[in-house]
Amino acid sequence: MKTIIKSGLLLTALVSAPSFAGYTIDLTGGDKITFGGYIKADARYTDGSIGARDYWIGGGTVLDSSQSNFAISARETRFNTKYQHGDVTGFIEMDFDGGGGNEVISNSAHPRLRHAFIKYKNILAGQTWSTFMNTSSIVEAVDFGGPLVSTAFIRQGQIRYTNGGLQLAIENPETYGGYRGSATTLDDSVPDFVAKYTFKGDWGNVAVSTVARQLKSLTNESQSALGYGISGRIKTVGKDDFRFQIHGGEVGRYVGATSSLDMVGEEVEETTSVLVAYRHFWSDDMRSTVFYGNTENDVSDRDRTHWGVNLFNNVTKQLSFGVEVGNFEMAEASADSDYVQFTAKYVL
Repeated sequence: MKTIIKSGLLLTALVSAPSFAGYTIDLTGGDKITFGGYIKADARYTDGSIGARDYWIGGGTVLDSSQSNFAISARETRFNTKYQHGDVTGFIEMDFDGGGGNEVISNSAHPRLRHAFIKYKNILAGQTWSTFMNTSSIVEAVDFGGPLVSTAFIRQGQIRYTNGGLQLAIENPETYGGYRGSATTLDDSVPDFVAKYTFKGDWGNVAVSTVARQLKSLTNESQSALGYGISGRIKTVGKDDFRFQIHGGEVGRYVGATSSLDMVGEEVEETTSVLVAYRHFWSDDMRSTVFYGNTENDVSDRDRTHWGVNLFNNVTKQLSFGVEVGNFEMAEASADSDYVQFTAKYVL
């Protein structure tokens, strides 16, 4: 513990060991400011018929022939700050995956907003993970997010109410897919409605969620969509855990990053998605995860899979190194790529 006197205020800086706990400064009146984040450097080699990416996001460019690529990047590095004043919490987080720069000279990267929200008692307003998600079931992987091809993974603006295990929210609408592509059309006039209930215990947690939406087709015709999911993180032997996500119905862009569409032409896409992962601790400082994820879509006929296995080692509580090998496949295009990735991560 380190005590600081600044501008007549008594500040106590508490350095917390757990990941993402950050550095907390206690202000007068019980207020607190926390700074956190991490520095992450990745070295990645890919080889195959899908264009190289820093991490697989559910899609990719199909190549005429197999190509290989090697790249080193630190764009996943992020910084966040949280301010607590009684029942009010404000949180903002940015990373450097916003594009910009080039590999010829600067390798610069623009900051990008990830989270920005205000929480007052049971109400949250702002941008953060969708209420549809169970973040504890996200896979620990070197490739950021693991099998995003089959993961509920989206941040967006919302207003959320929480009461115990129940969460209800209205969230930002957007129709993705078909001829519309990923462009923002500004004609989605009804918010998405999300409900989730999470069961928790010493054994872990299981969340059941649903999302109801009004979609807009190319001709501006409205279509209703209803998606659902069940996900969880279950403790097994020792510190090991099993993680899973199963989604179905018309979940669209809520699952699979760019692997799932909302609409194809005038038709609403239906999705079936499965993710399973097991994390095993070889020792207190060394662990591995093996994961598999697959998403299939009916109208677009997309069928995409991502599997991998990794090994992490914590040199200190803040510093870890990892290596992962895996494969990403777009079955409908008869294309796939293998990858091996090394990472060094220092938690602030």
